[in-house]
Amino acid sequence: MKKIVLSSVLCATLVYGADVLPVEKRTFDQSKFIPDISLVLDASYVDRSVKDDEAAHLELPGIAHGLLGEHSHGDSEHATYNAKNGFNLNYAELVLSSSADPFFTVDGVFHFSENGVEIEELYFTSNALGHGTKVKGGKFNSNFGYLNEQHHHAWDFADMPLVYEAFLGMHGINETGAQIQWTAPTPFYLMAGFEVLQGENEQMFGNESVDIEEFTTIEEDKIEGTSAPSLYIGYIKASHDIDNTTLLGGISYAQGDSMIDHSSDHEAPHVFSGDSKLYGADLVVLHAIDSYKSIKWQTEYLQRELDGTQYNLYGTFTSPHINKKQSGLYSQLIYTHNKNWRMGVRYDAILKNDVTADNIDKPQPDGLDKYTAMVEYHTSEFARFRLQYSRDNSMFNEDGQREKIDTLILQANISIGAHAAHSF
Repeated sequence: MKKIVLSSVLCATLVYGADVLPVEKRTFDQSKFIPDISLVLDASYVDRSVKDDEAAHLELPGIAHGLLGEHSHGDSEHATYNAKNGFNLNYAELVLSSSADPFFTVDGVFHFSENGVEIEELYFTSNALGHGTKVKGGKFNSNFGYLNEQHHHAWDFADMPLVYEAFLGMHGINETGAQIQWTAPTPFYLMAGFEVLQGENEQMFGNESVDIEEFTTIEEDKIEGTSAPSLYIGYIKASHDIDNTTLLGGISYAQGDSMIDHSSDHEAPHVFSGDSKLYGADLVVLHAIDSYKSIKWQTEYLQRELDGTQYNLYGTFTSPHINKKQSGLYSQLIYTHNKNWRMGVRYDAILKNDVTADNIDKPQPDGLDKYTAMVEYHTSEFARFRLQYSRDNSMFNEDGQREKIDTLILQANISIGAHAAHSF
């Protein structure tokens, strides 16, 4: 019933609010029937202190594995950005954007890689509802937090912050669903949003049943999933200018069902079924020194709780009740010197990693952190070359020993065509 009511509210907003904005205030332009088209190329050269086959088996204890290198998941192969030592063609990103009519715009982002093609984003956005209200529907990056809605080529570093990738995976919260946002009529920017999403994030959420019939020692043939949509997100964001300094902050909350399927893992196959909650707080401070020079401080804190049953499908079948309370943050500082040069540093840390099985504490190692520095040169607004170094102290091998990983990345990101400006 709750899902029906929420869907009805979104539909009613779209149907009955579609003719609110006067004709003279609409942004529709006939020429916009021709879509803006752009293509973004991202490639890198990687020198990592561990071999590729070793990197694929490293894990962040109690949280995630397969964060580095290529690894299998089910019947498909997954590769993170900068996955291999040597040369990497990370992706080509095709972006199409256009007004459909006076009421909607449509945006599509198509991700081409050596592993295949996927629809990264494809959604419509209303532009005639008025009263500060906007509706979006389709597949899109959630506005949870600050970094999540940004595409990889807009990041200030070649890789995702540790806490983001550990909790949400390489693509973050990228889901099919609906979104409604309201911008308040205040002297400063104040926006509230709510999203109803399918709930398919494989790192933290999920709702599909898992077939475990092949495990002959288990009487059950499947672990039942739940109905979709099953992921709900809400957030509030505010911004204020003080002279040459802009502050942007927000708080976010996500709650959904979890079905995390690792039944096809070669090492310790298991399935987790339960509920998940994710809390987020973000702050960005941008100070403009002059027309080109600026300093930007960006930080986010994430905290999650997973509560449910873990079905261990190896050895003697067990199904303990698992509770995980985990948190982490990243904090980065970026200095833009002029139109060509930028440099920055970032600190990542897992602050809390409490895991219990049947109310018994399962001690996890501490000191899970990472240090990163980068410098980049822009030949123009369409081409960027970045040199990045990181020291990662968070990964452990199959023997439970910490691996201190040094990584050097030379990244090239080049775009052609008409591409919309990135949001602050």
